[in-house]
Amino acid sequence: MIIIYRIIINIIFLLSPIIIIFRLIKKKEDLKRFKEKFCYFSEKKTFGKLVWFHGASVGELQSIVPLLEILDKDNKIKKILVTSNTLSSSKILQKLNLKKVSHQFFPIDTNFHTNKFIDYWKPSSAFFIDSEIWPNMYLNLKKNNIPIVLLNGRITHKSFSRWRIFLKFSNTIFDNFNLCLTADKKSKKYLSKLGAKKIKFLGNLKYSQSENEKITINKKLKKFIFSKKSWCASSTHYPEEKFCGQVHKQLKKKHKNLLTIIIPRHIDRVDSIENELNKLNLKVHIHSSKNSFKNNTDVYLVDAYGETKSFYNFCKNVFLGGSIVNHGGQNPLEATRYGCSVLHGPNTQNFTEIYNFLNHNKISLKVNNQKQMIYQLDKLLTKKSNSKKIQKKLKLIGHKVLEKTYKEVKLILKDEI
Repeated sequence: MIIIYRIIINIIFLLSPIIIIFRLIKKKEDLKRFKEKFCYFSEKKTFGKLVWFHGASVGELQSIVPLLEILDKDNKIKKILVTSNTLSSSKILQKLNLKKVSHQFFPIDTNFHTNKFIDYWKPSSAFFIDSEIWPNMYLNLKKNNIPIVLLNGRITHKSFSRWRIFLKFSNTIFDNFNLCLTADKKSKKYLSKLGAKKIKFLGNLKYSQSENEKITINKKLKKFIFSKKSWCASSTHYPEEKFCGQVHKQLKKKHKNLLTIIIPRHIDRVDSIENELNKLNLKVHIHSSKNSFKNNTDVYLVDAYGETKSFYNFCKNVFLGGSIVNHGGQNPLEATRYGCSVLHGPNTQNFTEIYNFLNHNKISLKVNNQKQMIYQLDKLLTKKSNSKKIQKKLKLIGHKVLEKTYKEVKLILKDEI
């Protein structure tokens, strides 16, 4: 099976110039740095032991920021390399003021490129975040006796079902892990069935919070939000923005001074979202616009990466997208860490344990349709927020998860640094 995988990944490599050009046009690649994916590195390897973390995109990298902040202060660690696949995630790393942390894009998972990556960076240990499984990279790390850890591991039922089709291959790949630290109990069970050996459930790192998180909303925007009755629809997928626009229209019959903030999961859709909302006769203000705010604005549409938490800090009623459509939901923990009450649709199978916990503690609530959403938002907009109580509870959980994770990471690093 590994031979078939290598044939497929090499075909993808041959097609990669076309893919890269398309992504450059769509502004999903960095014109100066996309070559890193072909192992033309923009940074030089420094002397000393290097610890490597890899996460696919924004969510994965944000989950390890508190851990990176601790490791950055460790005098024994000379360098921390963080890799990811997306342009948006690279921008998140640029905002961190961590002296030892460098970012590069993850290479194409061919046998040639993974070997070249390992030979150049020579990591002392490799930590893969969430559900990042790269067969060639794993096999070549193992060949070089480099410890491999799955950090905050999460295997969905859909992903598990796919790996089960090729069980012998999955056993070959998952057996390479020296340690798996899972985000939920279900993933622990799935990883065991797929061939991973040493597995521990510590809890989800996304409960933890950076001590240095900065709120970047300017004073004028903050004042504008506070002058309104507001709610936020975050990480929305098509056609959830239209759904939220229709909810806004109904709520505005009672709450005249209503502002709906929409933060789409993919900001390259902003133009089409604006057109859709204009068809509903809604007044839309784009976040990047230099125009001043108008008092009759219905929807504030965010077209920037990495600013979601700033809106959570000032808008305490949040609908998490990817849940009305059958996407499986988005992780609600960042919103709840900022004291937000969370509404979500019925499709949250990607984060079942988290939503069960939040529902049990009355921090989140499921809505199945527009009528239920309107009813619940109306209640939230008229009642007093319990955000401080929510924040205190989640901060305690996050601290415990981070502490336990750091202890496990330190044991792995003990013989490496």
